[in-house]
Amino acid sequence: MSTYQFFLVKQEGRIATITINHPPANALSSPLLRELSTVLDQLENDDEVKVIVLHGQGRFFAAGADIKEFTTVETGADFAHLAQYGQKLFDRIEQFKKPIIAAIHGAALGGGLELAMACHIRLVSESTKLGLPELQLGLIPGFAGSQRLPRYVGVAKAAEMMLTSEPISGKEAVTLGLANHAYNEEELMEKAYELANKLVKKSAVSMRLALELLTYVNHHNYEEGVKKEAELFGIAFDSEDGKEGIKAFIEKRAPQFKDN
Repeated sequence: MSTYQFFLVKQEGRIATITINHPPANALSSPLLRELSTVLDQLENDDEVKVIVLHGQGRFFAAGADIKEFTTVETGADFAHLAQYGQKLFDRIEQFKKPIIAAIHGAALGGGLELAMACHIRLVSESTKLGLPELQLGLIPGFAGSQRLPRYVGVAKAAEMMLTSEPISGKEAVTLGLANHAYNEEELMEKAYELANKLVKKSAVSMRLALELLTYVNHHNYEEGVKKEAELFGIAFDSEDGKEGIKAFIEKRAPQFKDN
């Protein structure tokens, strides 16, 4: 396997493990997302790999996007382009020809949850925090979170989660259908590999065809929805509240929104 800046990638048998290794919070920066695309290129073309397990090193799966990077973005149009890249990458994950199991511990917030939602199967620790807290920064989700979350938890719960910015636990995520199973954190990876080994015994051809069929379940307005999300992501960035929210986060204080 190749050496990467933001990931540890290993293969045991027919299972490849992608570990996000970007301490302290595994924030999803643009360079990290580009590197993830390269990792997927490698695994997609490796016939020895049948199943992929994705998890995070350290305390979190991925605690969100790289907010510090946001301070280097100059315009709402550039911000929209950032969203579009993430959307395209996560669509690729959702449509990947090999099953991807997300093993989620600690927290999957913002972009971290959006990444997890793109995976085919989600296993969580019972105490994991999952949420889309972007409105705390005067922003909105940008990597298709506004479109995928209602698919799993329903529109009303998605509205509550986004508007309050309050996360749910791993246990609640299973109840809502956002995650498949919840475990003690100590056994999470063991259970992930247990599941991966079940999938390894299946035909790679039939798994690929089954995953392709699942892509047809998407609501017909999904593509229109993510296009609009990227556009509004840029508008939120250009707003005074968006600038204040990012500034307040960097300065570790509560934002003073003026509703414009």
